[in-house]
Amino acid sequence: MNIVVINGHPDSNSFCHALAENYKLGADKAGNVCHITHLSNLKFNPNLKYGYNIQMELEPDLAELQKLINEANHLVFIYPTWWGTYPALFKGFIDRLFLPGYSFKYQKNSPLPIPLMKGKTARIITTMDTPVWYYYIIYKSPGINSLKKSVLQFCGFKQVRSTIFTPVRNSEEINRKRWLKKTEIMGCKMK
Repeated sequence: MNIVVINGHPDSNSFCHALAENYKLGADKAGNVCHITHLSNLKFNPNLKYGYNIQMELEPDLAELQKLINEANHLVFIYPTWWGTYPALFKGFIDRLFLPGYSFKYQKNSPLPIPLMKGKTARIITTMDTPVWYYYIIYKSPGINSLKKSVLQFCGFKQVRSTIFTPVRNSEEINRKRWLKKTEIMGCKMK
């Protein structure tokens, strides 16, 4: 199995960074080919300056990541939930990479696109401080819904699972170790 792990936290010393490394550790143990990308290490303009009117050239880091995603069977997206969704860096990555002609294709005389990423699966792992029940019931899980439905399923991903680790702020070391181990096990099982 070919896996790409994308860490969308802008701080390279974050807990999300550790989660990404542990997922890769598990995937490697299971004999998968696993690439990890920390968006904080990439050099790219996260602003889709012209929308879809004028195509911006992909920076080398994004072009390389696009190749890795093309070859992947399974993608793992790890990010902190901020203001109900994800950090600007992660949103900019989505805007710049999941483009028409790459992840979906417009059709003449139809409002529905042709998804171009069929056959791939994904896992969303997010951290937050909001209680899970509150995020689902009161907020209606906007970040997970946005990524799962409006991006991944829109582009053809057939199965998207999600995991929430909360509360992270002020969490005890024993909880963090448990979450890291759970993430490593997900990597082993390619879930």
